[in-house]
Amino acid sequence: MTKKEFLDALALLLRALPQKEREERLGFYAEQIDDRIEEGLSEAEAVAGLGTVEAVAAQIMDEVSLSAIAAEKAGKKRRLNPLSLTLILLGSPVWLSLLASAVSVLISLFAALWSVVISLWATFGALIGAALGGLVAGVVFALFGGHIAVGVAVFACALLCAGLSVPTFLFCRAVSRGAFVLSRYILLGIKKCFVGGKKR
Repeated sequence: MTKKEFLDALALLLRALPQKEREERLGFYAEQIDDRIEEGLSEAEAVAGLGTVEAVAAQIMDEVSLSAIAAEKAGKKRRLNPLSLTLILLGSPVWLSLLASAVSVLISLFAALWSVVISLWATFGALIGAALGGLVAGVVFALFGGHIAVGVAVFACALLCAGLSVPTFLFCRAVSRGAFVLSRYILLGIKKCFVGGKKR
């Protein structure tokens, strides 16, 4: 693949980006290719070293914010004929309700997901707090209160809480990572709705 073919294909895949952003990215990769050619590689080798056009475009789209893509889409004005405008206005009670419902469901899912994560971390915090409090209370009961049996029991419960806090921490960390990956996957899916599919 030549430099021109690579940049043309990349420009097509980045068509949803704001023009300035697109030009900056294309300029960056053009410069990368030129630098590789100056180092002694052939044009085809320099282009091949960057990876596939699809992989480069996917990486760029992951880095660009959804708001920038939405702003670019909104900035492209389309002329609507009277019939289309009428249908949009007449259908607005339906599609606005559906849109509001979809947004509400999405927000509810995010809230539920992260509420579970926060609750798990709160459980971990409670176990740590109980362990520390139990250790102090056990010592106080045993040494200063004269209740050695109670102090030993409280101390044992504190050790149990400390032991349970270790697997709880590992579980919380795993769930947090999973929630982050799932949230990122959902946001990338929303971004792809704005970007659209590839034109063939």
